[in-house]
Amino acid sequence: MNMKAETAKRILASEITEAVREAVRHAADELTDGEVRDFIDKRILAHPARRTLMPAALLGVAETVFCRTRRELSVLQPLADDPDVTEIMVNGKDAVFIEQRGTLKRADVFFESTEELEDVIRRIAAKVHREVNELSPILDARLLDGSRVNAVYKNIALGGPALTIRRFPKTAITMDDLIAYGSITRDAADFLIRLVRAAYNIFISGGTSSGKTTFLNALSNFIPHDERVVTIEDTAELQIVGVENLVPLECRGANVQGKGEVTVRQLIKSSLRMRPNRIIVGEVRGEEVLDMIQAMNTGHAGSLSTGHGNSPRGMLYRLEAMFLQAADFPIDAIRRQIAEGIDIMVHLGRLPGGRRAVLEIAELSDYRDGEIVLNTLFAREQEAGFAKKGELLRREKLEIGGTAS
Repeated sequence: MNMKAETAKRILASEITEAVREAVRHAADELTDGEVRDFIDKRILAHPARRTLMPAALLGVAETVFCRTRRELSVLQPLADDPDVTEIMVNGKDAVFIEQRGTLKRADVFFESTEELEDVIRRIAAKVHREVNELSPILDARLLDGSRVNAVYKNIALGGPALTIRRFPKTAITMDDLIAYGSITRDAADFLIRLVRAAYNIFISGGTSSGKTTFLNALSNFIPHDERVVTIEDTAELQIVGVENLVPLECRGANVQGKGEVTVRQLIKSSLRMRPNRIIVGEVRGEEVLDMIQAMNTGHAGSLSTGHGNSPRGMLYRLEAMFLQAADFPIDAIRRQIAEGIDIMVHLGRLPGGRRAVLEIAELSDYRDGEIVLNTLFAREQEAGFAKKGELLRREKLEIGGTAS
């Protein structure tokens, strides 16, 4: 759409939005959605600016005005209703981006004003019994439908209020789904399933939005049904099915008085008193890694967790750095603890085109000469010399506890 048409579209949407609000204010009774849509259509047909727009653009204006005046998320509502949209990112009132079917792109929507965007953020906060304002400018919460939301108020977001909504499928993605998507091969999936059932401690690493939580959830569903499982998450996202003896725990932020915070570290310590067979930590980001690794080393075999890292080796270095935040241990002692606690690392990333996939599966086979020894079991080959370029191929056999090989 050219600049002139875009300007006409914005003017038309803004003027009709105000007309609808005025009509609603002066209506004797509450207008139904159907009556509001009829009013919008009549206003659009009577407006001189309609001649500069194509029919599809006029339909877009009608939907924009309806959502602004009748929907909780305003212009974001159609995006939130689209099952193919997995992430909505708002960078100020004029810049809305979405991830749709794995592709990041700009959405053809905009907010009428910064105040409208702030109003949407406040409504979201109110639904989860939180406040967001200049004194409490960051919102990090989970919506009733399971979506994760983060908002940053205008006093610290220099380009205007920022809002990010990460949505999750109503039905959890299974390992069979991941195989069908090409995220993992059947051989590698069967191998990991055997490791989960055999109670290996598995750590999943990857960059932001690489599919760590989705993969963790898929693996978790192969935990034997008769075990007691405690899940610990900053924001609850896991959808574990089939485990009857399940205790899901979620962190809590401090209130406006700075009280009531419950951290991942506190929940891990508490979980150890619940007699769990396995502990699943949604993501480790800091000092809680000490408690997680110690739990893995003290009888809680088969535990699972995730973390942000650029490679299996890079994730190990990050775990060391997080360990040092919690305690001033010698680096040799830290590396030994990690090597003894974690059995397998699964590294995820994005392939060209945006598809999420398992890039490498490695075993922490030993600690030798001051370094953790990584034995690469599967790797996604990218070199042109391989017959099946980009496929996840088996490289080595498992060295420890070889029955799962």
